[in-house]
Amino acid sequence: MIIVMGLPGAGKSTLLSKLKESGTDYEFVNYGDLMLKIEIGKGWVKTRDEMRKLPIEKQKQAQKLVAAWLAKQNGKLILDTHCSVNTPSGYYPGLPFAFLKGLAIEKLIYVTANVDEIIARRQNDPSRLRDSNDNIAEHDSMNRCYLAAYSAFTGAPSVIIYNKQGKLDEAVEQMKKLL
Repeated sequence: MIIVMGLPGAGKSTLLSKLKESGTDYEFVNYGDLMLKIEIGKGWVKTRDEMRKLPIEKQKQAQKLVAAWLAKQNGKLILDTHCSVNTPSGYYPGLPFAFLKGLAIEKLIYVTANVDEIIARRQNDPSRLRDSNDNIAEHDSMNRCYLAAYSAFTGAPSVIIYNKQGKLDEAVEQMKKLL
């Protein structure tokens, strides 16, 4: 499994959509979709944007169920997720060690962009209720720390891809080389 992470607005999902269109033998799974399905089913949330505001214990319960499902998957898989989640309680790891423990991770990829680009992308996405743009640099820094910890824990190499505005094709090519 390859895990691809990034800040909201870094263009991670856009990059993965373009990669999928270009043709690959990997299956793409969105971690947030799996979490949302569980949390809606339990009556905890109604929308994706409510998820990060759930009590940490409920997030942990949903993560355990997602991890159990992922551990049963075979074949080439790309998991689209977040390195960390900015919750009202503070930064919460998107991939706690207990989650990673049962997974065979080949590579960890972090997609990022400069702060101004992320702000512009967030402002141009009316479909989502995003956090304030005040702490993007801090969140990016925290994500890099989490990325290093995940790499050390799993033994999987970590890579950072810069998804620069207007250079999506270059980021996709970098991703293809990593596959």
